[in-house]
Amino acid sequence: MPDVIGLLAVWSIVISGGFLLLGVGLIRRGNVRWHHRAMLTATVFAALFLVFYLAKWALIGTTRYAGPEAWRAAYYFVLFTHTLLAAVNGPLALVVLYNAFKGRFDRHKAWARWTVPIWLYVALSGWIIYVVLRLYGEKADGIAF
Repeated sequence: MPDVIGLLAVWSIVISGGFLLLGVGLIRRGNVRWHHRAMLTATVFAALFLVFYLAKWALIGTTRYAGPEAWRAAYYFVLFTHTLLAAVNGPLALVVLYNAFKGRFDRHKAWARWTVPIWLYVALSGWIIYVVLRLYGEKADGIAF
């Protein structure tokens, strides 16, 4: 079951990133209606990711890196930046959505210029972390992932 929840988590954040890119492309083409729909879909999948991630964490606990020592610093750099930016991304996304719903499109656009790259980095780095831990992770008590 934790494997299924982990897959659901990683796929929901990947799908979220895909809809985010689609939404950016749509607004650049002037398609406001479908941009709105794509961005709300991206937000729903990001929220689903959070639910799946927390469920996985609650069911199996934490996983630590047990891979090659030469990769350890790079892995922890990606993990640290991912965690920091994921914590920032949630509130940023809420500000962007709030401004869009209030019709403050100048503010919406200004905040989105920062939020979209952060969101994409979080989605991509989350997928990378998942793959690395599937290959080289072990539960915190020493049992293989």
